[in-house]
Amino acid sequence: MIKKILLILAATLALLIGVVAFKSPGGLSGFWVILSAVTGLNTTEPPTDISSSTFQLPPGFSVNIYAEKLPSPRFMVVTMAEDIIVSSTSDGSIKLLRDLDANGSAEIVTTLISGLSAPQGLVFDGQWLYFSERDKVSKVRFDHQNATLIGEPQRVIGDLPYGHPYQTHNTKTIGISPDRKLYITVGSPCNICEPEDPRYSAILRTELDGSGLEIHASGLRNSIGFDWAPWSEELYATDNARDLLGDDFPPDELNAIIPGGFYGWPYYHGDNIPDPEFGLNRPDLLATAIPPAFKFRAHNAPLGIHFLSNASAFPDNFNRTALVALHGSWNRSSLDGYKVIALHWDQAKNISSSDFMSGFLTDKGVSGRPVDITEDRQGNLYISDDLADRIYRVTFAPEGKH
Repeated sequence: MIKKILLILAATLALLIGVVAFKSPGGLSGFWVILSAVTGLNTTEPPTDISSSTFQLPPGFSVNIYAEKLPSPRFMVVTMAEDIIVSSTSDGSIKLLRDLDANGSAEIVTTLISGLSAPQGLVFDGQWLYFSERDKVSKVRFDHQNATLIGEPQRVIGDLPYGHPYQTHNTKTIGISPDRKLYITVGSPCNICEPEDPRYSAILRTELDGSGLEIHASGLRNSIGFDWAPWSEELYATDNARDLLGDDFPPDELNAIIPGGFYGWPYYHGDNIPDPEFGLNRPDLLATAIPPAFKFRAHNAPLGIHFLSNASAFPDNFNRTALVALHGSWNRSSLDGYKVIALHWDQAKNISSSDFMSGFLTDKGVSGRPVDITEDRQGNLYISDDLADRIYRVTFAPEGKH
């Protein structure tokens, strides 16, 4: 009954969006794509036999199902014992996954914490597991050897902004920098607007105990994933650009984040192209708006980003590489994204891209939507998929050593 109600609500939303679609590039065909995407009519069952799936990876890489039947798995972190902890925003839980027989699949799934409000971000600082909800960040002691919690969660910082009347980006993502500061992303409360609370559309930074809160960077519509390049400790963050300006504009972004940086939203997009609604409001900001370090295709929805940390576990052409999960489009006249790509940095900081794991978008429809990527100490990669309710495990073995 609940699913039926949600389907009706989603269809109603799609109809409302369709009014705008008629005025946008794609017209009626774009409207049907939106309706199909929002209601889930364009989805297909994920592959049961990975060996005969449509997944494609670079030579030497292989994939298997690490865990399935998870409730919309989102962000992940690896414990010191090589277990996986994953947030499930849809059911308000944080789960522990254990592969005790080391066969590449988790046999044990345990709920560590339940009853949370849209949990997403996860990060370890030694024995402290930090986790985010829509309005706060907390921490709890974690016994890595026994895979159990010690004591009760403690609030680190509360009263984070959410719940705006038109709120569209409620989840928070967190990370701890090389110099041990806590970073928190706060998305915009809308598709396009001028929020009164300056903490919206920003990356916040605090001490690990939650003190000293400051806005580290602003003008970021919805930066869900971020990570530090291991060779330079520079911070990079993905950003989901605004909707309803057609199929190909504005591009989604990868931004090189600097302290105090302003990245354009809601006034400028991509290479500082003025927004048609708000672009004339703040011409004084044009000179300081920082364009993206890399532009994704519009509406690809880049989420998690992970810099590969174990160089010896990967081919030489994966040095200075980050993997990015493209959650996929819902509002363009033809579907796009739905894959994991590799971003490659050269010595001059130029960034090129290549497909890493594709095949979530098939001739029959969308079979998965990748969210996040993490890596264990051996260089095994884990990719969460909140449509197929799975986590995939990707491994590399040179030719002849499979």
